[in-house]
Amino acid sequence: MKKSLIVGLVALMSSSTFAAGYGAAGCGLGSMLWESKNGMVNQVLAATTNGTSGSQTFGITTGTSNCDTKGTYVNVKAYVEANRVALANDIARGQGETLTALTEVYGCSYDSAIGATLQKNYKSIFPSETVTSEEITTSLNKVVPAACGRI
Repeated sequence: MKKSLIVGLVALMSSSTFAAGYGAAGCGLGSMLWESKNGMVNQVLAATTNGTSGSQTFGITTGTSNCDTKGTYVNVKAYVEANRVALANDIARGQGETLTALTEVYGCSYDSAIGATLQKNYKSIFPSETVTSEEITTSLNKVVPAACGRI
């Protein structure tokens, strides 16, 4: 039990959900309830609140609960730019490593329904070979959060 707690805390501390000014738990309802409190216990409580309420992903998607949607957009755009060809191939197939990683950038877990939704929307995400990373990101922002059940 003690070992699991330590592993969990290390994972929490190395999580990509860290947000400057909100501590290790990041934005979300937890950051609002525990905002003026520092320390490991309070950050664990904030992270637990975020995890059990689903407020962090919702906040990131909508820009509420101390979250900034611009950060997510920038992360997704950078991911698209770095993985454009592999992402296009995986979306066309409806599965693959880049789709799993993409959903993690959005803060949700990949499942086959998300892959199927992205595959169904391939033509709107990649309407031409000259589509820009910004246009792809805008299209993904319309599809992925809804597919993740965050909107």
